[in-house]
Amino acid sequence: MSIYPIRSIRKKKLVLEWAEAFGSVTKACREWDVPRSTFYRWRDAYAKHGEAGLVRKKPIANSHPRQLSPEVVEKILHLRQVYHFGPERITWYLERYHAVKTSSSSVYRTLIRHGLRRLPKNVGRRAIHTKRYAKRVPGHHIQVDVTFLTLKNNEGKKIRRFQYTAIDDATRIRALKIYSRHTQKNAIDFIDYVIEKFPFRLHTIRTDRGHEFQALFHWHVEDKGMRHVYIKPR
Repeated sequence: MSIYPIRSIRKKKLVLEWAEAFGSVTKACREWDVPRSTFYRWRDAYAKHGEAGLVRKKPIANSHPRQLSPEVVEKILHLRQVYHFGPERITWYLERYHAVKTSSSSVYRTLIRHGLRRLPKNVGRRAIHTKRYAKRVPGHHIQVDVTFLTLKNNEGKKIRRFQYTAIDDATRIRALKIYSRHTQKNAIDFIDYVIEKFPFRLHTIRTDRGHEFQALFHWHVEDKGMRHVYIKPR
């Protein structure tokens, strides 16, 4: 044990012994300039654990304010495993389609923690393109994606919600809507909402291959006179 903890223990014991000897907690606290709440905490700790209870414990670190939420981590891992995106491309994608701002270094550390530092051997290396080609015609390409949210209800209990987001490549106009369930029915409702809200005709809807974007959704989009294409995994 270093000298500082030993001195700290001695001081605390002196304060406790002084109060016992003179029969006054108030005088002891005034003499040693110690708050009464601190004195009682020391006394209880000493009674339960002896000198070990007087050793100053390191405070438990709270979550870092910049720590990524579980939902963002889940999306990072999804983009890495399914599309084989690198840290910079994941950072760009999160900001562009989910309005989540983070750094490529944070993404990289997340990949390392989850054992995804390297891509599979059968995935070829390629240049990283973080600036996507922006279509000049509004409505030509609409990207639709889903973000998982963890919120609290009126009772303070955690609940899962699903944010559907659509963004136009040309104008970057976006629409979003939150649902309580993650289904094709809600995906269809959302695309109808997008058609109503966007001020131009939609040509192509781009999605991943999530279960919410399967046959029912696909043919609903086609029936509306639009194309539905899946983003190809890398």
